[in-house]
Amino acid sequence: MNNPTDDGNHNLRYAEYVLGVLDADTRADVAREVLASDEAATAVALWQRRLIPLADSVTEVAPAPYVWARIQHALQLDAPTRAQPPGKLWNNLPLWHWLGIGASAIAVALLVVVALPRKPPTPAATMVAYMAATIQQDNGSTGWTATVDPQHAHMVVVPATPIAFEPGRAPELWLIPAGGKPISVGMIARDRATTLILDATLVARLGPTVTLAVSVEPTEGSPTGQPTGPVIAKGALSTAPNAGGKVSSA
Repeated sequence: MNNPTDDGNHNLRYAEYVLGVLDADTRADVAREVLASDEAATAVALWQRRLIPLADSVTEVAPAPYVWARIQHALQLDAPTRAQPPGKLWNNLPLWHWLGIGASAIAVALLVVVALPRKPPTPAATMVAYMAATIQQDNGSTGWTATVDPQHAHMVVVPATPIAFEPGRAPELWLIPAGGKPISVGMIARDRATTLILDATLVARLGPTVTLAVSVEPTEGSPTGQPTGPVIAKGALSTAPNAGGKVSSA
């Protein structure tokens, strides 16, 4: 009956099989096990899943010139050419002994890397919150709703109640910082959703003290950079639940 140590060594063979460090006979034995046993096939698949991705992080490094010189010297490739019995190099038992030790050391190192506990990724210190505003008309009804995603620098404005405008006139959205002048966010539609891309200046201004306002302007936008027509709706910008269902301050 196998004890836990035997089971561990048996499982280690599957790891060495995946790494390619088994001798030919043992590798053939494991290959036959994989074909005959679902348990062996599962064990090999698990080790492949663990070990093969490690190769993705290995970058190619050119060896120093002296490395090849040492290999040549160790294999006696730089020795004077002379007749040698066939197969002398392949029958060099000390050479294969040291190559086997080196392969085993690499296998053990990879197993240690896999076995080490992985530190979970450090979560971001703060999560950027979504922001929202209900832009109400003077009569108290909602004219538009606005949702802001500061992380991706865009705002979606959706009309709640379609409003009629005179020909050549259209609604323009403004961002008004506390104590500051209105900043144009862009022209919005009166009867469909509008997505606006926010520049860095607007994103930096976002906060709970900001007000969104809609004024009536020429269809191409205000010619002065400030509202020229009547302001028909206003609403404060506030923090909204983020994708994780939590609320964080801006």
